[in-house]
Amino acid sequence: MKPPKEKLFAERVIHGCIYQARPDVMAVCHHHAAAVLPFCIAGVPIVPVFHLGAAVGEAMPFWDQQEEFGDTNLLVVKPEEGRSLARTLGPHPAVLMTHHGATVVGKDLREMVSRSIFMCHNAVYQLQAHMLGKVVPLSSGETRLAGTINAMPNVTGRTWEYWTMRVEQAGLLPPRAKSRSVGKRKRSR
Repeated sequence: MKPPKEKLFAERVIHGCIYQARPDVMAVCHHHAAAVLPFCIAGVPIVPVFHLGAAVGEAMPFWDQQEEFGDTNLLVVKPEEGRSLARTLGPHPAVLMTHHGATVVGKDLREMVSRSIFMCHNAVYQLQAHMLGKVVPLSSGETRLAGTINAMPNVTGRTWEYWTMRVEQAGLLPPRAKSRSVGKRKRSR
C-alpha cells in the first residue's frame, strides 16, 4: 500500500474516534481558543453562567492525556489516544483537554459552531465573574431548559445566519464557485 500523497492532519484521529464512538455526532471542532485555554491549564471546569452558555451542557469533563499515556507531545495522534478522548467525552457536548484545548461536537455544523462560540463567551464571562469575586452558575434545570432551546434548529439557524452575514459583510467569505451548466448547451439562433 502506497503512503498517501495528501497531507494528513493529526486532528483526524480526534475526529475519527469521536465519529466512531458517537453516531449522533456529525460535526467536531478541536480548538485552542484563548478564552478556554486558561481553564484547561488551571484545571478549572467551565460551568454555564449565562443562558447561551448552557449550549455546552452542565458538566464538561476533563481529559488528561498524561494520566493514561504518560509524557507526550500533547497531540492526539494515536488511535488509542483518540478512543480515550472519545470515552471521556462520552455523551457530553464538549471535553476540555488538559494543557491543550477543547473538543466540541454537534449533531450538525451549525450546532457545533454555536456551542464552540458560546463556550468561549461563557468562559470569558465566568472568568470575569470570578475576578469580581463570585461565580454563580446556572442551576441544573436552567442549564437543561436553556440548552434545549439553544440546540433547536431555528435558534442555531438564526445565529448561523447572523454570523455568516457578518463574515460576508466583512468580505471574509471564500468566493463562491461559479455554477456550471450540466447537460444540453443552449443553441444560438
